[in-house]
Amino acid sequence: ILRDTLSKRGVRVITGLGKYFRHIDKNRNGFLSQADFKEALKIFHLEIPEEDFESLWLILDDSKSDKVDYGEFTRAVFGEMNEYRKAFVRKVSFAYMKLDFNKTGSVPMVDITKCYCAK
Repeated sequence: ILRDTLSKRGVRVITGLGKYFRHIDKNRNGFLSQADFKEALKIFHLEIPEEDFESLWLILDDSKSDKVDYGEFTRAVFGEMNEYRKAFVRKVSFAYMKLDFNKTGSVPMVDITKCYCAK
């Protein structure tokens, strides 16, 4: 049910949900409680019957930890990425690793200018 609703509503709802999930994830661990997840669906007008929600929760929380991460949610709704997208992500990751000279996890503008000229 949720997958059908999301496919009709489009990418904006998914990106909005992602932003909302990150916003309510106060401790930045990437996980949401059942109550937070239910509230997010409600805010984005993705309410589903309680019995369907319970079934969805059981699928998403397969580790039985009473929490779910956003990655699990998107994989459950959309499935795995196709090969084109996987190849693109690998290319972007490779480029980022080349820019992150110091392996700090962030790339200062100075390092970018060493590798890229916008002329």
